Amino acid sequence: MHEEPKFYLKGWVSSKAFRRLLGVADYLGREKGLTVFKLSRNKIINKGLTPDDVVDILEGSGADYSDEVIEFLDSLRNSSSKSVTLSFDGSKIYAKFSTYLGELYPERFKDLLSYDRSSRLFYTYPYRYPDLISRLKGLNFSVVDLTGFSINRKLSVKIEFKGQLRDYQEEAINYWLRNGGKGIIALPTGSGKTVIGVAAIAKVSLKTLIIVYTKEQLLQWRKSLMEFTDAEQHMIGLYYSKEKRISDITLATYQTAYKYIHKLSPYFGFLVIDEVHHLPADKFKHIATSSPAAYRLGLSATPYREDGKHTYLFPLMGGVVYYKTPSELAKKGYLAPYRVITVKVSLSSNEKKEYDELRKLFKKYMVFGSFDDLVKEAQKGNLMAIKALRIHSRMLQIIQKSKSKLMKVKEIVEKELSSGKKIIIFAHYVEVAKAIADLVNGYLLTGSVKDEVRKKIIEEFKKSRSGVLVVTTVGDEGLDIPDASVGILVAGTGSRRQFIQRLGRLLRPGQGKEAVLYEIVAKGTSEESQARKRKKIRLDEFSRRKEWP
Repeated sequence: MHEEPKFYLKGWVSSKAFRRLLGVADYLGREKGLTVFKLSRNKIINKGLTPDDVVDILEGSGADYSDEVIEFLDSLRNSSSKSVTLSFDGSKIYAKFSTYLGELYPERFKDLLSYDRSSRLFYTYPYRYPDLISRLKGLNFSVVDLTGFSINRKLSVKIEFKGQLRDYQEEAINYWLRNGGKGIIALPTGSGKTVIGVAAIAKVSLKTLIIVYTKEQLLQWRKSLMEFTDAEQHMIGLYYSKEKRISDITLATYQTAYKYIHKLSPYFGFLVIDEVHHLPADKFKHIATSSPAAYRLGLSATPYREDGKHTYLFPLMGGVVYYKTPSELAKKGYLAPYRVITVKVSLSSNEKKEYDELRKLFKKYMVFGSFDDLVKEAQKGNLMAIKALRIHSRMLQIIQKSKSKLMKVKEIVEKELSSGKKIIIFAHYVEVAKAIADLVNGYLLTGSVKDEVRKKIIEEFKKSRSGVLVVTTVGDEGLDIPDASVGILVAGTGSRRQFIQRLGRLLRPGQGKEAVLYEIVAKGTSEESQARKRKKIRLDEFSRRKEWP
């Protein structure tokens, strides 16, 4: 082992330089007008400094040093005394270091590793794996990796993208790549987010796990992969229901991925999350935290959530790196031009009387701050909060089941059908949806409709030249009716995300097509303020943030 060498400084040393030198050396005193130091092996190792770091400190302080210093630093460079063993228990990554970290932990690892006193090991979660490996190798640790993760594994056969990207799609991928292959692309429904995802897979050529919200979306993704790339069918595996096959490119729904992510995660270096606004849900976050993938792409019409949990996406997926609004793409001709028409109706005298009485009672019970706080208190069993939620639910039912609303829907439908339009009506309550479907002789889709019946209804509606489809919230995602041009919101909504999703169902471009979205709002109710709140659809909250730890 090389002896720790001395080095010298002429004249007096500034306090700043003195402190820097004490980080790598011990002060020995003054000798013949020179300030004398001796390099400290322990200080250099414990701080995780490289030999190059030490040379920078010496030269930055004006130190005179001999060849012995260089030989000593070379011996540190070639030393294998710093090692770490990484293991994975299906939930956490554990790190066992061969040496005491000392000052190295707070300075270089505190943001990455936590300490488990019972096992006396450091730990982190799989989504921090790429950062951890990079940090360890940058500090010259010899890594014994027992995690089984293979995040750099290429596709067994390189695939080619056969499609033609639009200018904004290509721009979106370039923004994402410049952000290190991490981040969220927010584009309206109908703008080709799936095609962007497929092109990104071909570009990085890594084994890929794709997470989607519904079975229909899973099949749409598989179809797009076959259509826009030259991938062989055996390279695309479905991990869903009874079919669970892991392949180069594997597709799974949120629910299935949540249950089996510990089996799926080790194999993939690229994680694609469709409809990424669902990811902040408590159980779905587990999908992203349990994946070691270094490349991550989130896709959504708008990742904004009214509960503020969209901020959870930034450390899990990266910030929003690219977005366009429906109006921006409509102006360029990529989406159909559209109008939003707010139609106000009056409650009947009896409805208005009951609503006003309930609103006064609600204000009396509403002592919890925000509505989210009210829900949390109700979940804890707070009787006053539960009572307030029941009152609030009854208020919504009065508004949405109003006879004047139903009659206005009938009036709009008759007018638009006379022009041969295809109409989608969005209702919240199943009871209201059924009443409207009966009133206008329309197709009906609710959450209780079986898959085979749902598929038949959608196919029949697609084939019809005009008609009406009434949906509950099941129509917010995965509903693809390209020639639908009229939408009716039975209830006004303050949710920007839900509004954009529903508007997006109408925006597939067509020859001479103009989309119209009617929003029916009850005057003198909370719907009026909700509509005003949502009027200006913006994504300023993100401003292309790139928040990746």
